[in-house]
Amino acid sequence: MGIGGLAPEPWLRAALAAFAEDVRGLGPVVDVGCGPGTVTAHLAGLGVDVSGVDLSSKMIGHAQRLHPELRFSVASATELDLEDGSLGGILGWWSLFNLPREVLPEVLASFARALVPGGQILIGTHVGDGDVARTEAYDGVPVQWTTHLWQPEQLDALVASAGLEPVAQLRLPASGQSRPQVLLSARCRLRP
Repeated sequence: MGIGGLAPEPWLRAALAAFAEDVRGLGPVVDVGCGPGTVTAHLAGLGVDVSGVDLSSKMIGHAQRLHPELRFSVASATELDLEDGSLGGILGWWSLFNLPREVLPEVLASFARALVPGGQILIGTHVGDGDVARTEAYDGVPVQWTTHLWQPEQLDALVASAGLEPVAQLRLPASGQSRPQVLLSARCRLRP
């Protein structure tokens, strides 16, 4: 689901619209693991001040060619230089599932620190148990990574441990060759 077109995905567009409505005006949004910028551009079209980052310089090159009006840069989710309280939102649109299990809590904690009070993260990932070694993706492109599957309850616990409170969860059943998926939104607690 992650980087394909959104036209045939009304539930995903609805989740992005709700996220955009909640974070618009709170500050900039970063699309972490933006790929070719499809979702970044969608959020920009919804009036969000958004930029994209991706570990792959080739993906960033595609994003810059496809969406020259937007800001993109090469960066890793584990090495983002995010200033505390500087962002209205962070998107992890099927882009964090390849982070090692022991690293994801640290990344979520850095996201939580970067959010303004009321700011949100929106994470999409594959549901299940265990890990899946991938050698092909995106209709036959050779890849080499591990997809770490998560149960929604595990993600809830991780975002809570990072200091975020769950806002909404959208579970998508398996379809065709895809596994069940989940979108989780969590908010930075309002500080007293």
